[in-house]
Amino acid sequence: MPEPKPKSSKPIIELADVYKEYIVGTVSTMALKGVNFKVYEGEVVAIMGPSGSGKTTLLNMIGLLDRPTKGNVFFDGIDVSKLNDNILANLRNTKLGFVFQTFNLVNRLSVFENIELPLIPKGIPRRVRAEMVKEALARAGGEESWLRKKPNQLSGGQQQRVAIARAIVGKPIVVLADEPTGNLDRGSAKMVVETFLNLNKSGHTIIVVTHDPEVANCTEKIYVIRDGEITGEFAPNKAESLINK
Repeated sequence: MPEPKPKSSKPIIELADVYKEYIVGTVSTMALKGVNFKVYEGEVVAIMGPSGSGKTTLLNMIGLLDRPTKGNVFFDGIDVSKLNDNILANLRNTKLGFVFQTFNLVNRLSVFENIELPLIPKGIPRRVRAEMVKEALARAGGEESWLRKKPNQLSGGQQQRVAIARAIVGKPIVVLADEPTGNLDRGSAKMVVETFLNLNKSGHTIIVVTHDPEVANCTEKIYVIRDGEITGEFAPNKAESLINK
């Protein structure tokens, strides 16, 4: 396995005094309130908080899927808050990988075709894509024998490793995972967490949103969010008591 990249002294992602307000009719909801948040290249961190605390909104900001109402979002030193949609889409497609609780795989496509999907718009020759798909699946802890199968022929843990392979096939800098073990049994969850830790050792920055203290305790750093505010940055072994207060 490649040697881990050294931790950078410069944040790869930074939110500076970020607010996010949603308005539906006459009802206003402030989902984020003055959030300051930094993740450095090479880190593996967790974001925890109760339902409705702002975790998903925060992840959307980090993943360049939403814009702040107020404040600034920096990615690799660039203020992306006011970039146009095409530039943001290109950053997402080249620098970020996404993993979701529900896998978001296309059951009518084979495992190979699912992993290959992010590569097709890039114009990469099929022969090269095939090698990239096999490499990504291996790095995600999958088996080459899965490639011809459909996702619904695999277990939940296997499907999540396919989803991870799809997220990393384009070699992103940052992998964002939203409750990646939420639909898995404990054995499958352990394998998925080990996969993320191995990816981190090979250079990927990993950010995991989770309700599960056991998952969070596998990371280097835990941010707790409550009522739209980051209430602190904590060592992993303190996560469970903080969440359950």
